[in-house]
Amino acid sequence: NTGIGLAIVSAARGYRLVCVMPAKMSSDKRTALRLLGAEVHIAPDVPLEDPANFQNVARRLATEHGWFLADQFQNPANIRVHETETAAELLAQTGGCIGAFVAGAGTGGTITGVGRRLKRELPGVRIVLADPVGSGLADWVATGVVGPSTAYGVEGIGAGRPPANLDRAVIDAVERIDDVESYTIARRLIAEEGLLVGGSAGTNVAAALRIARRGGLVGPVVTVGCDSW
Repeated sequence: NTGIGLAIVSAARGYRLVCVMPAKMSSDKRTALRLLGAEVHIAPDVPLEDPANFQNVARRLATEHGWFLADQFQNPANIRVHETETAAELLAQTGGCIGAFVAGAGTGGTITGVGRRLKRELPGVRIVLADPVGSGLADWVATGVVGPSTAYGVEGIGAGRPPANLDRAVIDAVERIDDVESYTIARRLIAEEGLLVGGSAGTNVAAALRIARRGGLVGPVVTVGCDSW
C-alpha cells in the first residue's frame, strides 16, 4: 500500500519511482505498481542481515544513484501521519468511542501512530498487535526478546526483527494468527462484504473478531483493511 500510494503521487507530479519488493509479494502487487508507472525490482526472500534483502537493496540503489529513499521502516513521517490523520479519522467515525484497536505491523507506523493518539484520548483503549504465526514480533512484544522466525505466506506484516517505527510500549497484547485463518477471513471479506483485500487484512480482521467475541470492552473493536488489489 505504501508503494501504490507513492506511485499515485509520482504519477501526478511526474516523479520517477523505483519500488524494491521481496519475491514473496504477489504478482498482483507487481502488476498494480507497474500499471501505475513504477519500476519494480524484485529481491530474494532473505533475512534483513543479508545484503540482498529488499530493504538493503533499496538503500544501496538510493546511495548509488543519489535517489531519495522513502524508507517507511524508519521515516518518522510514517508514524506522524497515522497519529495525526488515521487516528483522527477513526475517532471521528466512531464518535470517539473505541474499545480496542487491532493491527499487524509491517513498518510499525500504523499501530504506533494510531496507538499513541488513541492512548492519549481514550485511556481505557486496548492496542493489540495481530502477528502472523512465524513472525518473531509476538514474542518480542511479550518478553522483549524476538522469537524464532519461520516461513509464512501472509505478505507485508510480521518480521524477524522489530522495525524502528514499531513502538513496543504502545502495545497491550498480541494475537497470533496463522495463514489458514488469515486467508479464510480474507476470502470471506471478499465474498461476503465485497472488500477486495488480501492476507494481511485477513490477519487484522481475524484478530479483531477474536477480541470482539471475548467482550468486556467499552466500544467497538476497530481495525484496518490495509491492502487491496
